[in-house]
Amino acid sequence: MAEIRLPRVEQSQTKIRNVPIAVTPEGFWCCPSPVAFQKTLKAQNPLNKPKPSSPPPKFTVQKKQAPITERRPTHTQSRPGIVSDDQRDFGSDTPGHSAPVAAERAPRPKIENFPRKVAIEFGEPGTSDMKVILLGKQGFCVKLSVHKNVLVENSRYIADKLSEQQSGSSSLEIEDCEDVEIYVEIVGLMYCKEIKQRLIKQNVSRVLRILKVAELFGFNSCMQSCLEYLEAVPWVGEEEEKVVSSVLRLQGEGIGVPPVLKRVSSDISKPHKDTLPQIIDLVLKSNEERGRREMKSTVLKLLRENNGLPSYAGSTDICNETLYSSCKICLNSLLSLFRQAAEPGFADKPMNSKEPVVKQIPLEADNLLWLVEILADRQAAEEFALSWAGQLELASLHSKLPIVSRYHVSGITARLFVGIGRSELLPSKDTRQLLLQTWLEPLINDYSWLQNGCRSFDRKVVEEGIGRTILTLPLEEQQSILLSWLGSFLKAGDKCPNLQRAFEVWWRRTFIRPYSEAQGNIFQDSSTTSPIIDLKKHPHE
Repeated sequence: MAEIRLPRVEQSQTKIRNVPIAVTPEGFWCCPSPVAFQKTLKAQNPLNKPKPSSPPPKFTVQKKQAPITERRPTHTQSRPGIVSDDQRDFGSDTPGHSAPVAAERAPRPKIENFPRKVAIEFGEPGTSDMKVILLGKQGFCVKLSVHKNVLVENSRYIADKLSEQQSGSSSLEIEDCEDVEIYVEIVGLMYCKEIKQRLIKQNVSRVLRILKVAELFGFNSCMQSCLEYLEAVPWVGEEEEKVVSSVLRLQGEGIGVPPVLKRVSSDISKPHKDTLPQIIDLVLKSNEERGRREMKSTVLKLLRENNGLPSYAGSTDICNETLYSSCKICLNSLLSLFRQAAEPGFADKPMNSKEPVVKQIPLEADNLLWLVEILADRQAAEEFALSWAGQLELASLHSKLPIVSRYHVSGITARLFVGIGRSELLPSKDTRQLLLQTWLEPLINDYSWLQNGCRSFDRKVVEEGIGRTILTLPLEEQQSILLSWLGSFLKAGDKCPNLQRAFEVWWRRTFIRPYSEAQGNIFQDSSTTSPIIDLKKHPHE
């Protein structure tokens, strides 16, 4: 490894800080640590300790062909370093033992207050023919000794800047460098033939920083290497959004980046039309309980996220069409299973003959319940409510099956009542009336089993939904349904839905409110005829 000599920029407060710098067959490679240019240079000796009795060693940096006048330090550095210009040059006039102790212990100015300047030489020592000055934040300055032909060949930005200057100019100043560390690394990469190999051990965040500065420099080969790196490595957590936004910015400028974006976009024109039905079909046909439960929850969550996205609006019709097609298949399957289970002599069949039917009924009911949940979230369940209210044959077969086989079906009815109570679906009056006539009695008969057999069943929510649905009907129909419920509730107690709140509202509508309105009319008539006399006779009314 060749030796690199770093010239001193100017005399000031002196400190030496080593960073990884090496000369490879490809040229100079600089890989400073992520904090090398960001952290404040610390003092070599603690501020609260006195100076040693002997004068500190003298550090100088050799210039080309300069004679050696001072003794080198006894230790040998394994790698050359960066010489900071905010370092002090201890000369022969620096006071030694004779300096007063009080002066040695006097508080020294903080190192942060000194200008921070660093000088770096690229390539073979003494062969540079150009200076690049990077001016960063808070007065930080880096002076680079570089080779003009290398930078002009790799950077459109530098080539354009030098062409604007006077001929023979050998310096370039770049102001407002937000990421000086990466600027230095970009210049180092210009001396490398295999840039992609230098990026292998970097993380995604740092490569994005390199990509951003390479774009500013117009360093095309570096940008291409960064894109190849980003296309190959995994993206974790928030990295995906950062990568996609950075790459889309480059694409807007005409730089070809399709391989990177193919990870998050597809060339298929209508992926939802083919993919979504396949996903739903796979979930509905699964017989593994845990896998079904977890994937139903996952798909439901993802569809909820899509509901609020404007880009998803064009796929709404396709999604609803898929859901209703699946609902129709499940309804037909459920009706067929009910017919088989209601046949005379079905209970006397061998277990291996009737077990598939008995096990499939809860699965189909669970499938329908999941689809209703999705439709309710998408505010598109009115059509299903009408279809379910019209399942008269299914409802008539319901009472012929053992309760252990049929009660899962009543969960679908309960979910529709909850949706109406929450205004998630707005079926017509006729649909609500038909739904209550067809399915309320089966729900009441299965209510005890629903409470004990369904983990997700919430009694209070369901009872509130049933009551609110009843109260949306005309008053006479409210009375008919609630009186029928009252007879069941007085016989079954907790095994029946508790609709007392709805009963109270209906009671007030029937008995109290008309009386109050009549009294109000009488008072209004009397106050119109003789308000003063009435007020004197009844001052407290």
